[in-house]
Amino acid sequence: MYEGVIYPSSENAYMAAKTRDLEARRAFETMSPKEAKLAGRIIPLREDWDLVKISIMREIIFDKFSRNLDIRERLLQTGDAYLEETNHWGDIVWGVCDGIGNNLLGKILMDTRAYWKNSFDNSKLF
Repeated sequence: MYEGVIYPSSENAYMAAKTRDLEARRAFETMSPKEAKLAGRIIPLREDWDLVKISIMREIIFDKFSRNLDIRERLLQTGDAYLEETNHWGDIVWGVCDGIGNNLLGKILMDTRAYWKNSFDNSKLF
């Protein structure tokens, strides 16, 4: 969910968030994630996109794991493992390609995991 709209995937929500045009966003409600990724490349970007894109991804990912207990449990089962969005298509912002990249998605996932782990760790209360 992003700004009150439920999208079929976090990819769809993130790509829809790239624009302030609500009509343009509506199209992302019915696309496949692959179609959303392609459409997100040509959609007119909101003027503050570079300033807000990381916080928007954090919000979408946190919401995803808040609503979907099964995948939250799978995330928690990774323990303290380093998570990396390894890819072969050259995304060095959200992931790592050929050993190079910022791995922002991996970092967001690890931060999300830490939040949920700490939320259920009763030993932290005493």
